[in-house]
Amino acid sequence: MFPLTPLPRAASRFVAAFLLAAGFGLIFWSMGLFRRAGASPLPMRPAAALVRSGPYRWSRNPMYLGLLLLYAGVALLFDVFWALVLAPLLPPLVAWFVIRREERYLEERFGDEYRRYKEQVGRWV
Repeated sequence: MFPLTPLPRAASRFVAAFLLAAGFGLIFWSMGLFRRAGASPLPMRPAAALVRSGPYRWSRNPMYLGLLLLYAGVALLFDVFWALVLAPLLPPLVAWFVIRREERYLEERFGDEYRRYKEQVGRWV
């Protein structure tokens, strides 16, 4: 309805490529660490291990962070300005509806080990 381009076309493509590469890289790296630990990366499966290496040293939720980067990259790639405007709403919504539940489960499952991890590593970065 109101077409707006967030950046000049060349810059938009460059930033989109960076965000997409970073998002995919973060997701696949995180999933690989889960598999190596013998755990499922799917949040609806029981947690078999607490992964703290790789991107989990800096973020408790690198897969969700990767998805946010993909979202922003696709929005830039297709010049969907409104999707970028709405992007800041995604982290609090994901935290409220998904991550809170996951964190409660992980605290029950791993106890003090997870609580210490929460104190040391931020939710997003």
